[in-house]
Amino acid sequence: MTDFPPRATYRLQFNRDFPFSAAEAIVPYLDRLGISHVYASPITAAVSGSPHGYDVIDPTVINPELGGEAGFRSLVDALRARGMGMVIDIVPNHMGVAGGENGYWNDVLRHGAGSRYARWFDIDWDEPLLLPILGASLGEVIAAGDLGLVDGALRLYGVDGPPLRSDVPAQGDLRTLVEAQHYRLASWRTANDQLNWRRFFTINELAGVRVEDPEVFEATHALYFSLFEQGLIDGVRVDHIDGLADPAGYARALRTRFDAIGGTRRAYIVVEKILAEDERLARDWGLDGTSGYDFMREVTGVLHASEGETPLGELWEDISGRPCDFADEALTARQQLLSWQFAGQTDRCVAAFAALAASASASHPAFEAVTPAMLRRAIERLLWVFPVYRSYGVGNHGPASDGAVLDRAIADSADFCPPGETEIARHIVEWLAGRGPGDATLAAEAVRRFQQLSAPIAAKAVEDTAFYRHGVLLSTNDVGFAPERFALDIGQFHAAMAARARDFPHAMLATATHDHKRGEDVRARLAALSGVPDIWAERVAGWTARTEGRGVDPADRYILLQTMFGAWPIDADRIKAWQTKALREAKLRSSWEAPDEAYEARAAELVDRLLADGTFTAEMEAFVRRLAPAATANSLAVALLRNTVPGVPDCYQGAELGDWSLVDPDNRRPVDYAARAALLERDGDPLSKPHLIARLLGLRRQSPALFSHGAYLPVTVSGPRAGEVLAFTRTQGAERLECAVLLKAASAQIGAGQASPGADWWGETMIDFAEPVSAAELFATAPYHINVAASAT
Repeated sequence: MTDFPPRATYRLQFNRDFPFSAAEAIVPYLDRLGISHVYASPITAAVSGSPHGYDVIDPTVINPELGGEAGFRSLVDALRARGMGMVIDIVPNHMGVAGGENGYWNDVLRHGAGSRYARWFDIDWDEPLLLPILGASLGEVIAAGDLGLVDGALRLYGVDGPPLRSDVPAQGDLRTLVEAQHYRLASWRTANDQLNWRRFFTINELAGVRVEDPEVFEATHALYFSLFEQGLIDGVRVDHIDGLADPAGYARALRTRFDAIGGTRRAYIVVEKILAEDERLARDWGLDGTSGYDFMREVTGVLHASEGETPLGELWEDISGRPCDFADEALTARQQLLSWQFAGQTDRCVAAFAALAASASASHPAFEAVTPAMLRRAIERLLWVFPVYRSYGVGNHGPASDGAVLDRAIADSADFCPPGETEIARHIVEWLAGRGPGDATLAAEAVRRFQQLSAPIAAKAVEDTAFYRHGVLLSTNDVGFAPERFALDIGQFHAAMAARARDFPHAMLATATHDHKRGEDVRARLAALSGVPDIWAERVAGWTARTEGRGVDPADRYILLQTMFGAWPIDADRIKAWQTKALREAKLRSSWEAPDEAYEARAAELVDRLLADGTFTAEMEAFVRRLAPAATANSLAVALLRNTVPGVPDCYQGAELGDWSLVDPDNRRPVDYAARAALLERDGDPLSKPHLIARLLGLRRQSPALFSHGAYLPVTVSGPRAGEVLAFTRTQGAERLECAVLLKAASAQIGAGQASPGADWWGETMIDFAEPVSAAELFATAPYHINVAASAT
């Protein structure tokens, strides 16, 4: 068995083209790199050909496409032979229900509310289950001959359709037969307005699972508990915990079960949780922390020079005509998405609160005057401004941490509430806080519906819409980021790391993920622009002059130029695939629901013209080279901090080399491990990212307690460049780690043509380690410093 906590994890994206056997082949390389645990994408049975595994169809078996149980055991045996371990990604919130492969869902379709699996899924059984799988209305599909009855079974678009009830003869009029089922076949366009079951965000192919039910919890987690009991896994990463009815109760139940199985052996448990900038993960859930989006935000934010915010914001407004204030962009997106994609879910939330208000009127007659329309307006306005993914009150209990969140929601929504209706929003908040009158069961249901609506609104409106509309600086826009906080100063970063050391010293430290919108080195390069906004503006002006009149909106053109710069060099297929997704996610000039293929074609033509323009490509190449010293320093800073501050560093597959990926599926491309292994065997200079990572992971292997339990102490920096140096120590017993990194110095690095500016630039800047040292001396050959020595104490 491996020790707790993991020393360093390596995320692998499994699919049928990269099964367990492929991972087993690279175990020696991962060991050489310094990894202690593979961190696996979901390993349970998923929809055939799934590229990611999150569309689970059976959580009780290991995916045969990946090699099944035998392949998984063989991989774990190879890891154990080298003293390494396994952490797996689990998906409690939803299951894949498309394509007829999910036996549990099929049983529900066949038997309705009487199915033994009906309680597994979050379905409102007051009417037949809506199946929005038709390309047109039912009548149109029947008339076109796309739906038929063949040998007693439905055929839809030439393939097997949903199962039929066994107690209804499969004969007679087709429409009558279809309408007699436990489900209602309908156009896919009806889902947003009429869906009567919880889905994952806006994806009709993923149905919500009720793990709050103890029976469902045990059935869907039996495999994970068995794998832990057998010593085949060392822990789990929980996907989208905020989608659950009771995240806190779920987390505690998970910890309790793992503890009961493991005895003195502790399971490593982290959760995918998007934390708002001033939000903290609850310490009483029994977790080891988050899966690292918060750290990704912090380490990217500390790269940004705050003086770049105003000029880059003004440049964006001049070019795009859109607001540089991200809050304005997010508000508009929330209003639109709530109306466009969550109308049905909102209806059911309103109905739940209306029933609650009616129950409250018996003891509080004032509620007799509260109408469903008033409740709708209050709910909508709270959701427009809700400052976090969700609150966590359950029943008549609201955690103290909800207090400030709900107070802020009331204050921020007041400006949008109709005159005299702010009090209605206050009633909603009282119920969310676990207070307020009315039937307790109805209150729990209403609160649950609000909580399971606020999280997807935040995800879809902010991260999957506003982030694609806002182009001040793209390195501020990623999963879990807060573009309204453009930069993090060094003192704020120190405070965040000190809090991490105190509260969650074993949380995961991620800088690239399967969900990121830009790879870590793309963000690092873009972050350098914050230090030289004038140079960037001048370069963009020249490119803009040559690309005007191409029928592409200036905002889309500017975001394209930023993306090309960040990921350069990049081929046409990759950038056009990214661009199509970006345009559709933004929902301004195209969308997934109604693609504007003519506009997308003009945007793709612009890409082709730029890449065929020798002057443009030469200028882009020269500009990337010019900013390379600052970009390289930023990439090294990210690698150093991820592997030295409190927490468990995670390396996303392939990102130990330059990570120039864009949003999925680009960030899930195959990785050339042979090239990486060969590179690692060669000598590397101080500016080699993979060699720096291997060196840091080697230190973690040599001194595990220093990194897993060592105190984090900021180090004072004095002199003219004190604002450009982040320095700290980690101490544990007789061991001491010294770290320092150069930040926010793009202008000097570009001027010097190297990642480490000359001694004259540093002046008398001093770093107060145990023995004070000159920054010019410390950073003479690299923009960072690391040293492990005996502790001064």
